[in-house]
Amino acid sequence: MWILYAFGSAFFAGVTAILAKLGIRKTDSTVATAIRTIVVLLFTWLIVLITHVGDQISSISPKSLLFLILSGLATGASWLCYFHALSTGPVAQVAAVDKLSVVLTILLSFLLLHETVSVCKILGTIMIALGTWMMLDPDPFAKYFQRKKNPQSAPAARSKKEASHSSSKSWLLYAAASAVFASLTSILGKVGIENVDSNLGTALRTIVVLIMAWVMVFVTKKQDTIRKIPPKELLFICLSGAATGASWLCFYAALQQGEASIVIPIDKLSILVTVLFSWIVFHEHLSKKALAGLLVLTAGTLIMLL
Repeated sequence: MWILYAFGSAFFAGVTAILAKLGIRKTDSTVATAIRTIVVLLFTWLIVLITHVGDQISSISPKSLLFLILSGLATGASWLCYFHALSTGPVAQVAAVDKLSVVLTILLSFLLLHETVSVCKILGTIMIALGTWMMLDPDPFAKYFQRKKNPQSAPAARSKKEASHSSSKSWLLYAAASAVFASLTSILGKVGIENVDSNLGTALRTIVVLIMAWVMVFVTKKQDTIRKIPPKELLFICLSGAATGASWLCFYAALQQGEASIVIPIDKLSILVTVLFSWIVFHEHLSKKALAGLLVLTAGTLIMLL
């Protein structure tokens, strides 16, 4: 059953990226993250009420509560970095960099959680890393270093869109940071939901994410921009929050019942959904190399399930 939950998590996570991209075209990514977290919080606590697990709060051990809080902080950091990268970078490439978190997660699950590592897992991890690298178009790096070496070769005038994409160093760093924090989220969350209902654990850690997101909004003094959010973008932000809530519930139900080193790779298949919809909605096209990388990444994920 946990396999189905893992695939459900992948689907909703893939849809989340598309909906979020539609919601942050003019809206600040930090503000959007804070707003969508409200939707996630309502969604997760609704499930807690439906499943009648709220009375278990008093029985949560201090250790579990600590790791749930730490997992929430890691999630908040990952979200803030991911959606900032998503607001300026191409969806498919941002998603590809984010998937590198699976490599670090598998390593940490072996070192910290003492999960077994088979030949299939090792081979799958290598293929996932290789496929992710192939999906990452190296041109932004080349353009960046070319401009640093020969500033005169840069065009005198560029469109706003070109300027955004050419400043690749920024979104790549944010996407990489998102991957690191996402891997920490999984490991900390795995420890935090031991002997804790997954729905309740998800709801509690979402409170931490919400507080962190709104603190960032006020620290950066972006609260005044909330009133300027276009209604259509606000709708997409809320829909992305609902999709995230569904993904989380599936993910942590799978994580509680299965091995983190298997649940995580399945969840990363969300990139297939993201790439498909980025092509349909944003008309982003993959090069032959990137498409081959996507196939290698997918094959590596499936090998790990053997």
